[in-house]
Amino acid sequence: MKVIPAAKPRKPGGPPRGATAARRAAALEPEPPQDIREAVTQLKRERIVATAVALFHRNGLGNTTLEAVADQMKVTKPFIYSHFKSKNELLDEICARGIRSSLEVLNRVVASGGSATDRLQALAREFMLAVLENQGPIAIYTREEKHLSASGRDSINAMRREFDRKFCALLSEGVEREEFIVADVQLTALAIGGIVSWSYVWYRPTGRLTPAQTADQIAVLVMAMVQAKPRRRRSRSA
Repeated sequence: MKVIPAAKPRKPGGPPRGATAARRAAALEPEPPQDIREAVTQLKRERIVATAVALFHRNGLGNTTLEAVADQMKVTKPFIYSHFKSKNELLDEICARGIRSSLEVLNRVVASGGSATDRLQALAREFMLAVLENQGPIAIYTREEKHLSASGRDSINAMRREFDRKFCALLSEGVEREEFIVADVQLTALAIGGIVSWSYVWYRPTGRLTPAQTADQIAVLVMAMVQAKPRRRRSRSA
């Protein structure tokens, strides 16, 4: 009679039969590309930030815990900690969003070329839209600035100084090219920045103007402030 050898007993605490094969099969599966992994990570961070903005804005920083953010997202606290080490780090990220977005707009407009008039008009409009898109983060920054970490505050202040310097440079260029009439470039830059930035307080999405319409109207006001000269129309050749 043929004797069938008995199966080797599994070691106590060892993996169940088939687990090793499953791991080998999983190891053979290609990992997603780096850019996809980064996109997924960024998407998760954006979900955390959006939820935190809503809670910080409504309840205040002191009355909102990371556990509350996790509960709102229906995830665990370790999920939050895998992207932000602390509530202060999350606050730093939220507060930096307004000025970072505005600086990105400024850099893009300045590099676009064209006359100083064209660039200032584009900047006024895009700057306004950036502020309206970040009403929540800007409101939180204004209210909770004192709770920023030292590194977070330094980073934001550095971006603000860079924005002011580049904005003044654009206005000065317009004055030198006799496109603008501005007696005090620095004061004018601060005044324009204040008008646009303060819109986070008074603008309402349910109001009579859309963000685009509001941005267009603000651009008109900004151009009037610098007394931008009207463009000369080229006469048609005979």
